[in-house]
Amino acid sequence: MPLRHDIRRGALCMLAAHALFTCMSAVVKHLSDAIPLVELMFFRSAFALPVVALIALRGAGLATLRTKRLGGHAMRAASGTAAQACGFFSLGLLPIAEQTALNYTQPMFVTILAIPFLGEVVRIHRWSAVVVGFLGVLVIAAGRGDGFAGGAALGIGVAVAGGMFSALTTLLVRQLSATESSTTITLWQSLLMSAFSLVLLPFVWVTPSGEELGLLVLVGVVGGTAQWLLTEAYASAQVSAVAPYSYSGLLWSMLLGWVVFADVPDLAMIGGSLLIVAAGLYILHREMVRRRAKQAEETEP
Repeated sequence: MPLRHDIRRGALCMLAAHALFTCMSAVVKHLSDAIPLVELMFFRSAFALPVVALIALRGAGLATLRTKRLGGHAMRAASGTAAQACGFFSLGLLPIAEQTALNYTQPMFVTILAIPFLGEVVRIHRWSAVVVGFLGVLVIAAGRGDGFAGGAALGIGVAVAGGMFSALTTLLVRQLSATESSTTITLWQSLLMSAFSLVLLPFVWVTPSGEELGLLVLVGVVGGTAQWLLTEAYASAQVSAVAPYSYSGLLWSMLLGWVVFADVPDLAMIGGSLLIVAAGLYILHREMVRRRAKQAEETEP
C-alpha cells in the first residue's frame, strides 16, 4: 500500500483504531468471568479474519499467502498469541485504564530486546527512557490502596508480560519485513492465531448465551476493523507522525472504565501512566533521530 503522506488521515485512523480497541477490551472484560480465555481469543481471531482477509487479498489475491518463511510467521503468531492471552487475562483482573497503561511498556521492551535480536547499540538516552518507563510501572503498582486484592499483583505482572510479548512480536515483524509484505504478515498472523486457539478450544468450550455469542462476534469484528484502521494509519503517513496518537488509547480507556465499570483512576495511576507514555514518546523521538542520522551517513558521498 503506497504511503499517502496524509497526516490528518493517519491521525484520524489511529484515533479511531484505538477507540475501537478500547471498546473491544471493555467487551472482553465484561465477558471474562463467563467465557474462558481461549474461547475469547478464538472469537477475537476467527471473526477478525474475514475483515483482515478482505483487506489482504484485495491486491494480489491468494498470492498474498505465498511465503518461504512459514516458520517465521509461526513464531510471530505464537508471540502475538502470548501477547493477546496476557492482555485478555489481565483485563479480567485490572481496570481497563491500568491494563492499557501497563501495555504501553512495549517500547521499553523493544529497546531492550533489539540488542540481542537486531544487534542494536542502545545508548544512555534510550536506557534513561526505559528506566523512567519502568518507574511508572512501579508508581502504578505502589499506588494501589487495596493491597493487590483480587489478583491485582498477578494482573500487573501479566500485563507487563503482555508488553514484552508485544515487543517481541514487533521485532519478529521487523525481521519478516525484510522479505515479506505487510499484507502477507498480517494474513498469516490472523490465520495462525485462529488455528492456535482452535486447537485448544474443544478442551475449554463453554456454550455462550445468545447475548454472549453476539458480544463474542462483536469482539472479533471490532478487533479486525481496528486492525485495518491501524494499517491504514501507518500507510497514510510516517510512523513518527502518527505513532504518538496511539497513546489516545489511554484516554479512551480511562473514559470507558469510568462510564462502564465505575473505575476512577487515582493520582498514582495517572502519574505512572504519564511516566510510561513520556518514556515511550522519548524512545520514539530517539529512534527517529537515530534513523535520520543513519540516512544522512548513507547519502554522504
